Amino acid sequence: MVEALDTLSGDPGRIHEEAMASRVSLETARQQVADLLGARSREVVFTSSATEAIASAVFGLAQRAKDKSLLDDDGQTHQVVTAVEHSAVRHSAARHGNVTVVPVGPTGRVDPDDVIRAIGPNTAGVHVQWANHEVGTTQPIFEIVEACKQRKVPVHVDAAQAVGRVPVSFSELGADLMSFSGHKIGGPAGTGALLVRRGLRIPPLLLGGDQERSRRAGLEPVAALVGLGAAAAELCDSLDEEIDRAQRQGERLRQFAQTIEGIVDYGDPDHRVGHLVCLGVEGVEPQGVLLGLNSLGVSAHSGSACSSESLEPSPVLEAMGVDAHHSLRISVGWNTTDEDIDRAIDALPKTISNLRNLAVSFQQ
Repeated sequence: MVEALDTLSGDPGRIHEEAMASRVSLETARQQVADLLGARSREVVFTSSATEAIASAVFGLAQRAKDKSLLDDDGQTHQVVTAVEHSAVRHSAARHGNVTVVPVGPTGRVDPDDVIRAIGPNTAGVHVQWANHEVGTTQPIFEIVEACKQRKVPVHVDAAQAVGRVPVSFSELGADLMSFSGHKIGGPAGTGALLVRRGLRIPPLLLGGDQERSRRAGLEPVAALVGLGAAAAELCDSLDEEIDRAQRQGERLRQFAQTIEGIVDYGDPDHRVGHLVCLGVEGVEPQGVLLGLNSLGVSAHSGSACSSESLEPSPVLEAMGVDAHHSLRISVGWNTTDEDIDRAIDALPKTISNLRNLAVSFQQ
């Protein structure tokens, strides 16, 4: 990226020498991302984030349905989401018409039959995440995608928590759309992509220039996308090791946490990604736990990554029917070391014990 910032100053949409150098680097990054995701390079549309990619998918499917006059009796488009989808999916879908929310079980996993029953004759699209962003539960996406294909209903898969965590092949999955985020795989913040199946035509969310083959207007941030491509290329060579390390580190955290009284493990024990550990912590407020861990050198989170700043209960845990107010989410990143896990294991019981003792002293 540093080299690209210094040398790639041309607009990749022009035809002079500086522009062509930027174009070559941009298309190299696109191919690197495509190789990681088992896709054709022409199916990769670069975006500023997974959020933008999701918004583009939701908007595109809604507009496509309008163009085809696939509307409900009240003249609205209809889309299907699961109850544990990221807020970017839920909020975007609600803005563009009627939405059917499919419930999940207590581990956060959806029943494919429930998704199928939610599909109507005018459904514009189905949205299902590959892995949950809070509890790590993976969904039966292959069954859902196949059912949607049989009914000729487009399906979008949010793979932000799956890319770099499990093997991903867009071609084998057969989905119509797939979104992911660059920073979650070690790429720079402000990068992401929407994969669009060859042959599917959806109108762009952002209008203006003809960048990204007229599928997303705006000058591409070449240096940042070079960084995203480099991260994808690195993962292509080290994905198995990355998965094994995250699984081992996450499981070590999970097993230790369950030895602490009053802690429960959330998520599906048989269908989950290894890098996310979501715990219910009885008797203490999550903000105190986060501050206590931070003072001991451990960065963690509580509840949904997008709702906890407003101190609201987690919509994911609410949908699962478990305690949505007292959760702790510890995630393993691409640069997490075993020493980091040692620090978390040392800090967690100390922090919880101190808070519980403090609560008892206040009660007395």
